[in-house]
Amino acid sequence: MRHHTPILALALTALLTVSPTAAAELPGWAFPQAAPGGGARPAPDDGSAKHVPDSTVALTKKQIAAHGPIIPDWHPEDHPALPDIVAKGREPQVFACGYCHLPTGGGRPENASLAGLTPAYIRQQVLAFKNGDRPGSDPKRGPQTSMIAVAKAVTDAELTEAAAYFSSVKPATYIKVVEADTVPKTYVAGGILAKSPGGGTEPIGNRIIEVPDELERFELRDSRTPYVAYVPPGSLKRGADLVMTGGGGKTLQCAICHGPELRGLADIPRLAGRSPSYLMRQLYDLKNGARTGGNSILMKATVVNLAEEDMVAIVAYLASREP
Repeated sequence: MRHHTPILALALTALLTVSPTAAAELPGWAFPQAAPGGGARPAPDDGSAKHVPDSTVALTKKQIAAHGPIIPDWHPEDHPALPDIVAKGREPQVFACGYCHLPTGGGRPENASLAGLTPAYIRQQVLAFKNGDRPGSDPKRGPQTSMIAVAKAVTDAELTEAAAYFSSVKPATYIKVVEADTVPKTYVAGGILAKSPGGGTEPIGNRIIEVPDELERFELRDSRTPYVAYVPPGSLKRGADLVMTGGGGKTLQCAICHGPELRGLADIPRLAGRSPSYLMRQLYDLKNGARTGGNSILMKATVVNLAEEDMVAIVAYLASREP
């Protein structure tokens, strides 16, 4: 697409003024890490077949935990036939793409939704992981390091096949965005936050708390797992102003590049309906120099003046939109 000279000039200026080492303390809710010895403790595997709503498929926990030869696919009617690189991968070098990103390409809060993105954009991002342009703000974060390893091992033919597949899938969202003063207490379950088994609530503060409605469905890798994203009161209105108008010059209108409905434009990605945890990590990485290359230079002007509370409002609003 065409980009006007003033936008590019702003982006170049921002690139020169933001240091990769300027990152403040990571927002833990967007970069969840279990404490040593903590985190999720799934129930022991009793070998029984598991089920999820609206599916006739039956799988054991052993089958669900396996990256191959066939990934868990509870709803095969939700997507086209899976190519081998998505369904089986090439272990041990390359995990099946659909294991982490799900057969529908919908992704989960710890990684990206790929459904409906263009093949060129998907290819560009995999190469960015491979070439060191997307190290992430937290170098120890598991999903990030796994993606970097896969990107370095995947062949060009495999990448082409996977990108074409995910591009062909219609995106969907199972995230409900709710403004709230208080939120459930949480703990780290894998790479996400989950509601504490002990219950209880706490003030939301300047955070978004994105949790699965039913943790078991998340652990079973159900692509239709519903999530609730609790966001600070007033953040949707504030986010809409920043996204749609630029907030009086604080940032750039997202629709300029991402399309009037925020569903992507040419090889610029969709923002609408994506995980707010994922979106926050991307804004944070872009602002602090942990995501570079490609069109990232154009995003510098968008993020350079954003405070963390601005980014929270923006991703809350984007997550509330239909994909």
